[in-house]
Amino acid sequence: MSHTHYLLLLLAGPLVLSHSQEVQEPDDTANRTYRESSRWNTSVYQIAPSNADFAFGLYHMIASQNSGENVFFSPLSISISLAMLSTGAGGDTQTQILEGLRFNLSALSVPEIHGGFRFLQHLLDHSATDLRIHVGNALILSQDTQLLPEFASATETSYNSKVLLANFRDTEATTQLINNYVKEKTHGKIKDLVRNLSPDIRMVLVNFIFFQGLWKKPFRSSRTIESDFYVDKDTVVKVPMMLQDQQEHWYLEDRRVPCMVLRMDYKGNDAVAFFILPHQGKMEEVEQVLSPGMLMRWNHLLQNRYFYRKVTLHFPKFSISNSYALDEILPNLGFQDLFTSRADFSNINHEERLQLSKVFHKATLNVNEVGTEAAASTISFATFLSAQHKKRFLIFNRPFFVVIYSTRTRNTLFMGKVVNPTV
Repeated sequence: MSHTHYLLLLLAGPLVLSHSQEVQEPDDTANRTYRESSRWNTSVYQIAPSNADFAFGLYHMIASQNSGENVFFSPLSISISLAMLSTGAGGDTQTQILEGLRFNLSALSVPEIHGGFRFLQHLLDHSATDLRIHVGNALILSQDTQLLPEFASATETSYNSKVLLANFRDTEATTQLINNYVKEKTHGKIKDLVRNLSPDIRMVLVNFIFFQGLWKKPFRSSRTIESDFYVDKDTVVKVPMMLQDQQEHWYLEDRRVPCMVLRMDYKGNDAVAFFILPHQGKMEEVEQVLSPGMLMRWNHLLQNRYFYRKVTLHFPKFSISNSYALDEILPNLGFQDLFTSRADFSNINHEERLQLSKVFHKATLNVNEVGTEAAASTISFATFLSAQHKKRFLIFNRPFFVVIYSTRTRNTLFMGKVVNPTV
């Protein structure tokens, strides 16, 4: 009688910024590789629409289950991990994973999908020198489990996966091994990703993404003051509010959707942050229309020089962190069999029946004067003063949405909703 052993998928997505502006320069080999990689863009762009559909679908599912709370996660980290897992899946399970990730398998072949993720990770790892993005994967494997050569080769080739051996019977030591590895790779931003490992687990898949961005137009810390943030009509909290009043920014007031949209650029021009501020009482209305098409519409509009204007900008300095058990969410997005005995992971190992038990994801967001570390009176809304003052105000003193977007790869790195920047 065969025994079922368990497979664990862990995803860590810190979005961080250090206060030091020293960023290590890539070596000459990396520069040459970057110049040669322009031919890969087509492959990366092929998977971008599916990644976007999955990202927004997952956002709406998480938000619906966490009403009134902060939401923050890395959809790209989750897509990469599930795509890597699909290389070890067989038959209908592989199809279900890839279709759950919104890929049309009649339009894009499985090798093309994995090739797209391979080049995507390479381009992110070789972003502009002022922007640090690092994506990585690891397989923590039981000492007595042998991977099939095809699976080991596929994960190494397309996902640059590192293999670590562990004694899963010593759950405390294995937990420490995994958490220390993730902590190191995320520069200390993701701690205690996993707890209480079961001795039945035979393999753990880990994905992490680290982002360090410096604002192209940083705030002056001397101008940051404590101010009110209106969580809802009954809750007001104090936050450090950053201020700029002599800078031009890309922003617009949408005529079709009741919101203001601010685009903040990072140094290096490989990524931007979109901050979407709904008008008072319009949070749910704006959330309902959030989609890949709406993001692309805002991105297109904010390339018009008309929307590059001087504004008095008030923006909170904050840090938030969120954790999600995705095994409770993914079945609602088409992954019905993934966490059941019907799942087929025979392309990982023929000798043992592996079953996926849990998928954990943890992400942090820190925003301060120099950049992004991966949130008065009732009339202090984001609005314009009367025309006679000839001065525009944009005040993020109530809940807003955030999207961190890789312009180079056309992928959403992080997204979420800041309801209360103090928790």
